[in-house]
Amino acid sequence: MNDIRNSSALPSELNCLQRDFPCDRGSPRYSNFGINCGGPRITSSNGPTWRSLGRRVFDIYIQGNRVFEDFDIKREAGGASFSPVSKEVMVQVSNNYIEIHLFWSGKGTCCVPDDGTFGPLISAITATPNFIPRVNNNPPSNNNKNKTDFLGIDAKPYTFGYEELRDATDDFSPANKLGEGGFGPVYKGTLEDGRVIAVKQLSIASQHGRSQFVAEIATISAVQHRNLVKLYGCCIDGEKRLLVYEYLENKSLDQALFGTNRLSLTWSTRFDICVGLARGLAYLHEESRLRIIHRDVKSSNVLLDSDLNPKISDFGLAKLYDDKKTHLSTRVAGTFGYLAPEYAMWGHLTEKADVFGFGVVALEIISGRPNSDSSLEDEKIYLLNWAWKLHEDNRELELVDEELSEFDETEVKRMTRVCLLCTQTSSTQRPSMSRVVAMLSGDIEVTGVITRPEYLTFFEFDDSTTFKSASTTSIISPHDSSLPMLHHIMGEGM
Repeated sequence: MNDIRNSSALPSELNCLQRDFPCDRGSPRYSNFGINCGGPRITSSNGPTWRSLGRRVFDIYIQGNRVFEDFDIKREAGGASFSPVSKEVMVQVSNNYIEIHLFWSGKGTCCVPDDGTFGPLISAITATPNFIPRVNNNPPSNNNKNKTDFLGIDAKPYTFGYEELRDATDDFSPANKLGEGGFGPVYKGTLEDGRVIAVKQLSIASQHGRSQFVAEIATISAVQHRNLVKLYGCCIDGEKRLLVYEYLENKSLDQALFGTNRLSLTWSTRFDICVGLARGLAYLHEESRLRIIHRDVKSSNVLLDSDLNPKISDFGLAKLYDDKKTHLSTRVAGTFGYLAPEYAMWGHLTEKADVFGFGVVALEIISGRPNSDSSLEDEKIYLLNWAWKLHEDNRELELVDEELSEFDETEVKRMTRVCLLCTQTSSTQRPSMSRVVAMLSGDIEVTGVITRPEYLTFFEFDDSTTFKSASTTSIISPHDSSLPMLHHIMGEGM
């Protein structure tokens, strides 16, 4: 019994039997239920015994009120004759929640005397209405096609009804549309219990779309962290597939930084967002029970709550990985501008692909601009390229968003150097996300060798007919605030 007193040790399926979990919210969906705890197929309480050495004496509470004191099933059944015993109690059910508590008060057998000796047990519990129900009498049985969606998922998600989500979003009104993701639109909604939600409709015309739905549920249901968006549940209705998330007031990071209605983010807020994002990725890569590569780290997949805390979202492309293997070979998926070169070119996937995406997002946070912008002058069009030019000229502070009148120069330089380390061509030169967190936080110095990435400067065009190859290597020293070029090689090619 000691092992299950801690709620974290309970099986995930029992979460819904605890108060304040989703099953006690919203409108009632069913009017009765039955729980078969073992033994013969009957729907009443009875007292089976395998051997009669154990005694079970309980006080029984229903909805917090004691309805039976010193209840002994064996005695009620007239010994070990296995006569069924049924007890009925009229109770008031509120908030879709009924609690039946068998309280052992020290009057029965505390331990199992011998192997296979358990004493009398509750075989089954049922709840039936004493009125004409206005909801389903029986839980729905999904067809086999729908059931296959959750095969292999350990933590089954809470399932919403389609009508419930349609009502919550005002029939998916355009006025409630928050945006359009890669696999469908997202709508704001409000459930009957007052929770504000974000409902993602997935386009599942293809098997590919269905796999994104399953991948997102399986991944986000298995992990919890303050910097990961929270999944409330999902909906399967015929061919419709929807995901229900917590609603985050300040929408996505890209909208906050360079959207039409961008927010006025101070430097300290930006720095905290960067650290929070790094912590979320470090958790996925190194701290969670499952090792997860997000595969689509970009500013539009980072959401901000009311306090501007960052939360990683959109796990439709996430992959589990074995840290004993050097890499996964997989089809390339993600967003141009945030893809690591080894993944974009060869499909070699490791957690360092997420590190690369983080480096690009962090540069966007510093500069307040997207990773590419064709409206800018030539040298500034590609953010990574521009950042490197400024780094080579010891002008990193020019990278800072012009909207910022005040910022911490030391933090800007530290964060920029971390970005350059994260976006190295070779994945082995990129730091782990836990190391990134430590460097950003100032717990360790920002050290390492960074080389101008070949994907940026292997060919530099002077005009329409000539080009040159170039590479620059810089060694970052913790005691060198000006970052001089300790080694510079320029070679003419072809």
